[in-house]
Amino acid sequence: MADGRIVVGVDGSAPSKAALHWALDEARRRGASVEAVYVWQYPSVALERFGATSVPVMRAEDLEKAAQQVVDEVVSGLSEEDRATGLTTRLERGHPADALLAAAKDAELLVVGSRGLGGFKGMLLGSVSNHVAHHASVPVVVIRGNAG
Repeated sequence: MADGRIVVGVDGSAPSKAALHWALDEARRRGASVEAVYVWQYPSVALERFGATSVPVMRAEDLEKAAQQVVDEVVSGLSEEDRATGLTTRLERGHPADALLAAAKDAELLVVGSRGLGGFKGMLLGSVSNHVAHHASVPVVVIRGNAG
């Protein structure tokens, strides 16, 4: 059962900012709140013999602090009207698609931006937006970024 909440993934990119603005407008129409979720994880690095793996090259506290700075910058760029919609923010550690699916489990809607940075030129959805669109238990809105 939906709880009057719209979850939106934010990462500081133009498509995620567009997704946040869309979610805020939709929340005003529905009388819902918006929860902006930033998901961080240890960066993956390639090790010659072992393939890609996550190696803590920074402390978790530093990565979380950097994530909070991105969220603070995104929120500071919003209008007073947007900030007054019941907007909350949340940081999660993990894989972005999995964390967004978990955060939106009981929401009315999940909104994500898409940069379409998959392995093929012209791919319509990025890996996170593609994953959540196929696996979410709630409706998903994907806001496309500019193709530039």
